[in-house]
Amino acid sequence: MAGLRLGPLLRYTDEHSATVWVETDGPCEAEVRCADGAGGSARSWLIAGHHYALVTVTGLSPGSSTPYRVLLDGREVWPPPGGAAPPGVIRTLPAPGDDTPVRVSFGSCRWSAPPAAGAGSRLGPDALDTLSSRMAADPGTERPDVLLLLGDQVYADETSAATRRWLAARRDLGEPPGDQVADYEEYTRLYDESWSDPELRQLLATVPSCMIFDDHDVIDDWNTSAAWLAEMEATGWWRERLLSGLMSYWVYQHLGNLSPAELAADPLFTAVAGADDGTALLREFAAAAADDPDHTRWSYRRDFGRTRLLMVDTRAARVLPERQRAMLGKGTADWLREQALDDPGGRDHLLIGTSLPWLLPPAVHAAEQWDAALCAGERGARWSRLGERLRQAADLEHWAAFPESFDALTDLVARAGGGPEAPATVCVLSGDVHHAYVAEPRWTPARQPAAGVFQLTCSPLHNSVPASIKLGFRFGWSGPGRLLGRVLARHGRVRRPAIGWDRTGGPWFGNQLMTLTLRGRTARLKLYGTRRDADGEARLTTVLDRALTRD
Repeated sequence: MAGLRLGPLLRYTDEHSATVWVETDGPCEAEVRCADGAGGSARSWLIAGHHYALVTVTGLSPGSSTPYRVLLDGREVWPPPGGAAPPGVIRTLPAPGDDTPVRVSFGSCRWSAPPAAGAGSRLGPDALDTLSSRMAADPGTERPDVLLLLGDQVYADETSAATRRWLAARRDLGEPPGDQVADYEEYTRLYDESWSDPELRQLLATVPSCMIFDDHDVIDDWNTSAAWLAEMEATGWWRERLLSGLMSYWVYQHLGNLSPAELAADPLFTAVAGADDGTALLREFAAAAADDPDHTRWSYRRDFGRTRLLMVDTRAARVLPERQRAMLGKGTADWLREQALDDPGGRDHLLIGTSLPWLLPPAVHAAEQWDAALCAGERGARWSRLGERLRQAADLEHWAAFPESFDALTDLVARAGGGPEAPATVCVLSGDVHHAYVAEPRWTPARQPAAGVFQLTCSPLHNSVPASIKLGFRFGWSGPGRLLGRVLARHGRVRRPAIGWDRTGGPWFGNQLMTLTLRGRTARLKLYGTRRDADGEARLTTVLDRALTRD
């Protein structure tokens, strides 16, 4: 008889339906049953010896909170017996026209456990675990309506001591890729380690989640450049690592981002769910996605009433040949433009979720644009070789390192936030850089959008923040940092950005989580940090509470 291995994860919700993801330890019929008669069931499907089900729940009412239970072949498996956890709860979106606020929490970069190398000995409380504990202790407390996980949900290249022991029992860690994960089975170990955490498990069973990958979900600096990729492809292990990373992302993260209608129209999901074993089908898909950035659109859209969220893939969608470098392939770039600009009067807020910040500290931005110019040959072949070494060594591969893509995103934000039917806010939500801050662009009068435009960056959820990172990013925002940036820009013959920007909050360091509360055309931002009280209990503390719009 099948048992529950991972989950349940409440993923998609709208006014009337939801999806719930589970991993089981054998083939079964998975059922989600609600007290009011709503529910759904689905047969499990098989990938590389692992069994999964994604259940569509229908019959829900708008604006409702409905407890649910999970059954496998008619046997209840969640909540677990003995009262170890309460039932999950599905909270649907309110009916159109309802002025109930929507709370969007977001962050990135979560170690489930510190790597064995010793980093993170003073790691501090996990922001998601702490949020879960607060919700369990006080069911009436404010809770997110959706949780956006903006990358590095798992770390394929920084494994814990327990995972290293598990890897060593499978293979010789003296052979590449050593103590990093090598194949699909080893990726499943990362999700086991992360999502079996009791606090996180309860949180993800109750709060809908939207996810997008960043580099560590596959490997640090994934798709930095064509030169980086050539080096990786020359190894004997990279191809399997990449395909396994994309396969596991599709199973564990991507499918839950899709609506029931999108799932029903997805030929790969239909084929995998109907096959005796979907491994070969998924592997073929992953190979095509790895070879062509426009083969697969990992980016997706979600609407929460009159708030639109666009989650943008900034890793697999990259175009890497030096003379054609772009953060987004044509298909993804066209999709983003279309989704950001259509129905201009139909939304109050536009959220663009991109793991990598659009607006970096000015000195960092200038360094990345300078380096991009060197790599493109602006100062000759010797400087180009130096630029590539610096790009890989210093992780110079954010939006600023793709100058045309940075300009295109800047133009899109201005257009989406302009005109008489503009939304109240356009917010770019990001993580990656292991600190939090708020930045606001300065526009020329001719381009000033009607919407308030904000770069909101929050990272990490649970990770170390070395002193060098703190020093470097503080310097990046400083006057001397801006001066250094201007010197680098002159040397690289880099033209000035079309906009300027200022830091209007932060930088803040430590494990943290941001929450946007959106109600009508108002927006309020809170930043929560973690700390331990005198009794050693983890707490969330309010670091920032700020209105982004006028009431």
